[in-house]
Amino acid sequence: MNKVKITDLLIFVLSAELVGALSGLISGGSFGTYYASLAKPPLAPPGWLFPVMWGVLYAVMGISAYMIYASEDIAKKKALDLYWVQLAANALWSPVFFGMKSFVGAVVVVAVMLVLIVWMLAVFRKINFCAAIINLPYLLWTLFAAYLSAGFLILN
Repeated sequence: MNKVKITDLLIFVLSAELVGALSGLISGGSFGTYYASLAKPPLAPPGWLFPVMWGVLYAVMGISAYMIYASEDIAKKKALDLYWVQLAANALWSPVFFGMKSFVGAVVVVAVMLVLIVWMLAVFRKINFCAAIINLPYLLWTLFAAYLSAGFLILN
């Protein structure tokens, strides 16, 4: 078993968190007001829950990417490339939904995210089962985000 390199782990976690923070900054910053003004689908959570959930999920994504990075598997570079691509797609959702106020665009982005996340989980699973499994809450939350995005499109 490899020893955890704390610096490398922190780089992965902080880089994922930074992507989330930059996505929010690019979006414009009127989250609370804009979200409150929308007709919401059933089960829509309060606005404060989103940054909390995404903060936790970005940390988990970073941890799982570190687990792949720390592996000896020859496929880890391709797996990490896929990780960065799905993270980039993730970063697009907030600017599209909040910045551009495009519900259609948000549905398209979240659909792409779901495909990339499932693909990433399949690739991660072949390298490190735990790295895939700990991303299941991310997949579930993104499925919920897809439901919400479609609901906002229909209702607004």
